[in-house]
Amino acid sequence: MSQPVIPDSFLQWAYHQRADLIRRQAEGQEVPPHEIFLGFCRHTPAIVSYGPAGLNASIKGVGFLPKAEYLQETLDAYLAHIEAGWREGYSQAGLHILMRLLYGEGCADRIDFLKFGTLELARDHTWKNFQANPTATLLFYQPPVVSFEVRGKVEIHEEGSPYHRLINAQHDVYHQPAVERWPSRPAYVFCIEEIYDNSARQTGFGRRIY
Repeated sequence: MSQPVIPDSFLQWAYHQRADLIRRQAEGQEVPPHEIFLGFCRHTPAIVSYGPAGLNASIKGVGFLPKAEYLQETLDAYLAHIEAGWREGYSQAGLHILMRLLYGEGCADRIDFLKFGTLELARDHTWKNFQANPTATLLFYQPPVVSFEVRGKVEIHEEGSPYHRLINAQHDVYHQPAVERWPSRPAYVFCIEEIYDNSARQTGFGRRIY
């Protein structure tokens, strides 16, 4: 069965425009600070949960994940880079790996656009809520008008899960690696069920687009 089609209006904003920014950075182009800061809005939604810790919203960095058939290849490339250790140029080399596997030309065919991944670093309100209620809303906002609301179910992946290793590695392929902390950093996979355009424009204002 073919994968449901995510609306182009969301993919252009959430994936393609972010990919363009990452490519420019990987190529060494000087990107204006305001573009970098606004670009982070595609990466850092408010993740809304509800459960024993009450109604909660937490800002977390999320990213699309490779399709299952590309997961091991992607993980192997991340690990080879990480296991070589922190060194001068580590982050820039990591950007090139992300560009080659996730954000470069033609990489869209490798991506599962029905899944976002992130790490749990605090193990507090969000963690407690998802233990009891694996339902989430991700609210993206980019000033002055763009906003998307993504609703879905949450899978919790801990040590031993391929997604746990992948999402930890996808974080550490750019940031200074801390493999020793991976066992204490659970991963979430958000499985997208609905998308709403909440932007302040004629096509938005809470219109369901997926």
